[in-house]
Amino acid sequence: MPLYEYECTSCGKIFTAALSLREHDEKKVICPGCGSKKVEQLITPFIAKTDRKS
Repeated sequence: MPLYEYECTSCGKIFTAALSLREHDEKKVICPGCGSKKVEQLITPFIAKTDRKS
């Protein structure tokens, strides 16, 4: 499952959530700090590891 990073607009907490693509598309993310549904996804870099050399 991909990891997504969010910031709560109510309390300012930044947190990471492991969501399936379906869960991510449905946008049912809740802040673990205050329980608010007012969260914004942050743009973060990612690394893809493969067995092949590029």
